[in-house]
Amino acid sequence: MRYYSTKNKSSLYTLEQAVLKGLPDDNGLFMPEHITALPDSFWKEIGGNSFQEIAYEMCRQFLAAEVPDALIQNIVNEAINFDAPLVKLDAHTFVLELFHGPTLAFKDFGARFMAQLMRYFVRNQNEKITILVATSGDTGSAVASGFYKVDGIEVIILYPSGKVSDLQEKQLTTLGENIRALEIDGSFDDCQSLVKQAFLDKDLTSTFNLSSANSINIARLIPQSFYYANAYKQLKAVSENLVFAVPSGNFGNLTAGLFARQMGMPVKDFIVVSNANDVVPAYLKSGTFTPKPSVQTLSNAMDVGNPSNFARMMDIFDNSLAGIQKIIKGYSVTDADTILAMKEIYSRFGYVMDPHGGVGYAGLKLYQIENPTAVGVILETAHPAKFLETVERNLNLTLELPQELKSVASKDKNSILLSKSYAVFKEYLMGS
Repeated sequence: MRYYSTKNKSSLYTLEQAVLKGLPDDNGLFMPEHITALPDSFWKEIGGNSFQEIAYEMCRQFLAAEVPDALIQNIVNEAINFDAPLVKLDAHTFVLELFHGPTLAFKDFGARFMAQLMRYFVRNQNEKITILVATSGDTGSAVASGFYKVDGIEVIILYPSGKVSDLQEKQLTTLGENIRALEIDGSFDDCQSLVKQAFLDKDLTSTFNLSSANSINIARLIPQSFYYANAYKQLKAVSENLVFAVPSGNFGNLTAGLFARQMGMPVKDFIVVSNANDVVPAYLKSGTFTPKPSVQTLSNAMDVGNPSNFARMMDIFDNSLAGIQKIIKGYSVTDADTILAMKEIYSRFGYVMDPHGGVGYAGLKLYQIENPTAVGVILETAHPAKFLETVERNLNLTLELPQELKSVASKDKNSILLSKSYAVFKEYLMGS
């Protein structure tokens, strides 16, 4: 399997190059040269496979040309060593809990997988790799945890000051060792812009061996396709009506679902649900993609005004709006809608959901008005305790903090505050 840039399909790269570079030289995004459907027997007999067995078979398509089978198995076993349980609310509503990893967010799947894969690729290198990662909350903590004390890799995390929850901030600023946190006086989009500019800066690329751990890195998306298939395994009997409601910010999670579909997973529709940062739902309605400055919401991990993975979505569908509209349905909801959804889920089912899951639930309910037979799976991307104040205040309850959060709650954050100026950011990197 080779990988090309979304801006130039004629230039091909190895998986190692794609993973370690993060971005092609033309600032496109890496995409697999082809994704072929797994045998029909895989999907028919999927009920007899464990989560790790499913992951291994899907993973081989992307890795087998460069990574030995035994090592692929080891990477899967090390990275995907926690569950993604499916919780039934009613006959038409299920929740896919993606927060059972070490930092209690779905980003653990991608970050841990990428850390294991990078560890293999840098095993014989003498030069240290510097990973730059922008985060709106959970990516930073997952990457910090996944790469903590990994030899030969240094991680620099950029996050928007005052725009992540207190516990998210503690998770990404308290590890130390090879993890550094930069608190940027701006938005997530500003953080993401700084990272992208750095990859195009010849002064930096000639000084540092740079890579990325955002969902712009293809290694983040590969393992996220696994849990879609694991959910399908449990709902195979209703696959003709199966839809996934995906709370969406940078659209990496959706792209991973599209990868699973390309591998043959039966699915009726993907529902992308955004908060007030609604550039993709707006595109699905108008046919015009208009990035805009992000605005702050309760579902902060989705506060993205110019989602990077939109380019991958367009590539998958050969830039066809009609093709995208056949399989992807878009909705946007307000903070008020999100709170109402969280309250409804709790009052009807006794289930506590975080704001991002609340966004997904609200979108699913809108979709089901016109599609009442749809069986919806909502991706619950983070543990509700990571948004303690919002959840407790709006649901009028007291949550017990999981041990993973208790262990960081009392620690002091260690971050460096910088302006959103690229010149300031570059000066910091060159002096570090």
